[in-house]
Amino acid sequence: MSFEKKICITGGAGFIGSHVVRLFVTKYPQYQIVNLDKLTYAGNLENLKDIENAPNYVFEKGDIVDENFVNQLFGKYQFDGVIHLAAESHVDRSITDPMAFVKTNVIGTCNLLNAAKTIWKDNKEGKRFYHVSTDEVYGELHNPEEFFLETTSYDPRSPYSASKASSDHFVRAYHNTYGLPILVSNCSNNYGPNHFPEKLIPLMINNIRNSKPLPVYGKGENVRDWLFVKDHARAIDVIFHEGTNGGTYNIGGNNEWKNIDLVHLLCDIMDQKLGKAAGTSRGLITYVKDRAGHDLRYAIDATKLMTELGWEPSVTFEQGLAQTVDWYFDNWDWIDNITSGSYEKYYQEMYEAS
Repeated sequence: MSFEKKICITGGAGFIGSHVVRLFVTKYPQYQIVNLDKLTYAGNLENLKDIENAPNYVFEKGDIVDENFVNQLFGKYQFDGVIHLAAESHVDRSITDPMAFVKTNVIGTCNLLNAAKTIWKDNKEGKRFYHVSTDEVYGELHNPEEFFLETTSYDPRSPYSASKASSDHFVRAYHNTYGLPILVSNCSNNYGPNHFPEKLIPLMINNIRNSKPLPVYGKGENVRDWLFVKDHARAIDVIFHEGTNGGTYNIGGNNEWKNIDLVHLLCDIMDQKLGKAAGTSRGLITYVKDRAGHDLRYAIDATKLMTELGWEPSVTFEQGLAQTVDWYFDNWDWIDNITSGSYEKYYQEMYEAS
């Protein structure tokens, strides 16, 4: 079967990546979509069961830190585009093991850049290396009237954000030095279906369901801008196809919430869904020692993306959160498989045997 383009999506079995893979596989049957994922704890092929047999979808298990593997994969498929989402992304884990973040987020990204540079050296026309980053590279905001712009200076404050900032710089350096056709986007906190349960929203949903304590850092005063994951995938689609070569785009949901206010809202929604008396789940809130270097506030100004490329969120935060909670209620087996570790064991054994 002949394809118009061959696109590599790294980290495609993860939370955001799986939504991007699904969108591209279903929207662009003329593209071959190759999902490259290491299947670490955060990668779960259950996220893509509905499209795993699509004729334009291929899964490749591998580690972007393995330079030889990356070069062989790019040689095999001769990709026309890369959408790079594979990353170590949990701040707490970066504090415990920063070198894992250096290896995947910096060295892994450079391996992909080098592979793309090699196969595109004689023809860069129509090629795209799209690097998906985070708003955390900008540091923190103290002025409530201030927002992160594409021109905001970098000020990473955790090993995670430092590793992502470094990878951003390498991507732009390959554009300036080698003429590699690149795009970079920096997004705010994502939420939605298939979110790994160590993250705030799914953690609270699952703990409320099981009447477990709801750990909140410090006093819960930290502010985040929340972006529905399906809207993020839509933004990645339009940036990949229509963004300016060498450009940077901020993607935000325009939904700022203090952590404690968000937890209160989830408690109230869950009490109603579970048929509990109002206020029951709020009693599970437990304040814990604040995270080291915990940034106070992130907030994205996505005006450039909206005005230049016409993107805008498709749902309000309330609509997106309702969809998210409903999805978890319909898929408790998914989160139970993850918290038990059975999904990880199953896929590791399957690919070791193949």
